[in-house]
Amino acid sequence: MVGDRVEIVVDAGGRTQSWDIEATRAGRRVEITQGRGVTEVSEVTRGGNPVRTARFMSSRVLALVEHPAADRPTEDEITRLHPARSA
Repeated sequence: MVGDRVEIVVDAGGRTQSWDIEATRAGRRVEITQGRGVTEVSEVTRGGNPVRTARFMSSRVLALVEHPAADRPTEDEITRLHPARSA
């Protein structure tokens, strides 16, 4: 679903780096798979074809945070998106 997002924080040798993988179009979703020491995050179409894929060594992943798309924006999100419009 548009707006689905996964944030990945990785140990990069004494510092951290973060990446965001997001479903950019309607009908796409973000899938996470783990196996054999690799964590894979992919943006996938309705048909199951990967559009973008990011792979990380599981031993280096510090955090993997899923941010599901909201069905409706909250009042706070509306205010943040449209500062002139107040509730």
